[in-house]
Amino acid sequence: MNKSVLCALELSGDSMDRKVLEEAARQADLDQAQLDVVNVLPDFGESWVSGFFEEHHHERAVKEATAQLESLCEEILGADRNAKIRHLVATGKAYQEILQVAEKAGSDLIVIGAYKPELRDYLLGPNAARVIRHSSCSVYVVR
Repeated sequence: MNKSVLCALELSGDSMDRKVLEEAARQADLDQAQLDVVNVLPDFGESWVSGFFEEHHHERAVKEATAQLESLCEEILGADRNAKIRHLVATGKAYQEILQVAEKAGSDLIVIGAYKPELRDYLLGPNAARVIRHSSCSVYVVR
């Protein structure tokens, strides 16, 4: 029985986010579990790249990502359902942040999307594969 479901979204604007969110909501509804959605922003603050961004770039990016999460959830699941969802934005490496959020939230299930892997993905491991390998809870992969 799931008490908390974490849905990891890329906010890429394609149909994958819709499929992942719908499946996560379906899984959460099966057990009346808490649904959390997360998006992970890349961390430019600890490298020489950070010098190319304005001072408040990160704060603005977090606000925009949060607004996108809320808007997408409302569009797909409706305003009433969206009001009960925790919208989270993390910064760092996607798979690490997804795992940390899942642990802090006490998630019993992570729902994540995955595209058809390319050869380089078998060697390097995409985020979904890393989440699966290192997660202490179940992971549902939507293709």
